Parts: sequence; structure tokens; C-alpha cells
Amino acid sequence: MMLANLNETDTDRVIEMAWEDRTPFEAILAQFGLKESEVIKTMRLNLKRASFNRWRKRVNSGVSQKHSKKRNPEIDRFKCDRQRAITHNKISKR
Repeated sequence: MMLANLNETDTDRVIEMAWEDRTPFEAILAQFGLKESEVIKTMRLNLKRASFNRWRKRVNSGVSQKHSKKRNPEIDRFKCDRQRAITHNKISKR
């Protein structure tokens, strides 16, 4: 799925998933077909400059687990187990 092919709902969901520290880029790739560089472009286009800079700083810090290789191997889910299902989330419908 290309960046231009995302509708408003999908774009909002990509931004939401990218903003969450626990959601890895691999989950966004699996659900929307967007590589990390495309997610970064989406964030850059849709966030204020300061918000984008804050997000990039957090993603590049040691706190974020945006890459599966950095995650604790015991974490095998994309979201908190207490989080309610999101209706437009294709992964939750599997």
C-alpha cells in the first residue's frame, strides 16, 4: 500500500500505531504495507514540526521498542492486553 493510497482512517491509525512505543514498525508493515521510511514520511507530513521531532527523538532513544529486535522476546503482542479492540484494526480480527 502506497502512502497516497491511505484513506484518512488508515492514516490516523498508522499515526496512532507509530506514536505508541510498544507497537513495532513490523506491525505497521504487516497491517498497512508501509516500511519504516514511509511511516516516517507519513508522520512528517501529518504532525507539527515539534511533535515530529519529539517522536523521532523518542523512537531513536533506548526507551522505544519500535523495532522487533529491540523488544523483550517475551512480548509477543502489538498492544496491551488490557486495551480494547479497535474496529479498523485488521490485526485484531485475525
